[in-house]
Amino acid sequence: MNQKYIVAGYVVDSNLPGMTQEDLNKLTHLNVAFGHVLNDKIRIDHLKNSGTLHEIKRDHPELNLLLSVGGWSAGGFSEAAATEQGRTRMAESAVRILTDHPFDGIDLDWEYPCYGEAGIHSSPDDKTNFTLLLKKMREALDHKGAHDGRHYLLTIAAGADQYYVDGTEMHHVHKYLDFVQLMTYDMRGGFQVLTGHHTSLYTPSGDLFRISTDASVNIFIRAGVPKEKIVIGAAFYSRIWHQVPDRNNGLLQMAGSTGGYGPDFTVLSAEYIDKNGYIRYWDDEACAPFLFNGSSLISYDDEESLQHKSDYVKHNNLAGIMFWEYGCDKTHRLLNAIHKELKS
Repeated sequence: MNQKYIVAGYVVDSNLPGMTQEDLNKLTHLNVAFGHVLNDKIRIDHLKNSGTLHEIKRDHPELNLLLSVGGWSAGGFSEAAATEQGRTRMAESAVRILTDHPFDGIDLDWEYPCYGEAGIHSSPDDKTNFTLLLKKMREALDHKGAHDGRHYLLTIAAGADQYYVDGTEMHHVHKYLDFVQLMTYDMRGGFQVLTGHHTSLYTPSGDLFRISTDASVNIFIRAGVPKEKIVIGAAFYSRIWHQVPDRNNGLLQMAGSTGGYGPDFTVLSAEYIDKNGYIRYWDDEACAPFLFNGSSLISYDDEESLQHKSDYVKHNNLAGIMFWEYGCDKTHRLLNAIHKELKS
């Protein structure tokens, strides 16, 4: 495969044993979710399938395995980053994990510095402490790398909108990172009753929430992140709104619910896409599909939208595409679409 572009997949620990050899061959990076931060140290003793990683690394030596640390509502970051001692302990724990397991690096998924929305501890000092934490981790990984004669990766998953760059110092942060993965999904849904695309490439006319993949990329470039370090996100799952007025095929309407998590792509393809009363529509402006049955709207990614995202990566000289989450597509069609387009 053309190694020029990153194809990174998140996989939750329980789905590791089900990964196919064919799919592993299509990935450049595999982000194993999730390690947790406890008492300033990264812990993975709760992961049940870490042994599988040795087999994956043996059979796919070129595949970069990263431990993804954090996730929604996972705390411990703000406390660890707050002191020099805490940052050192966290960096040392990362080195221990890289020594004891076949990981090639660490991916930090702190959601989010300076924000306590998910019930985690936060502080205004997170903004500078996040930079100091990544600097300390980069130094520790480089020190180990010099000893081992290799380079260890350090990446982050970043919130897609302006709030994330407001709570961080991306112009400093990126210097310590191999690449930045933009979580360009869930851009609509959990908090909004206005229906829309949760993982669209562009912002369509009439959309009050202006965020989209393209808008996110530009926010991060303006914040100082080099475009060649930006990886955009794709969703292997959907968002769904109910009690949607039957106007404009349900798009950009005030629904009777917020956009909660909908079926994953496996279920969408089997039971929803042009089935059981749901009709698939395509939004030319957003470069995104959606489903509507007269009262419920579903937003998702499919092969067509992923082809547009892949073309966008190539035309804008970005680093690549990542997706959440591997187990959500047992048809294997979505990863195949990304791989095929970025390889060509």
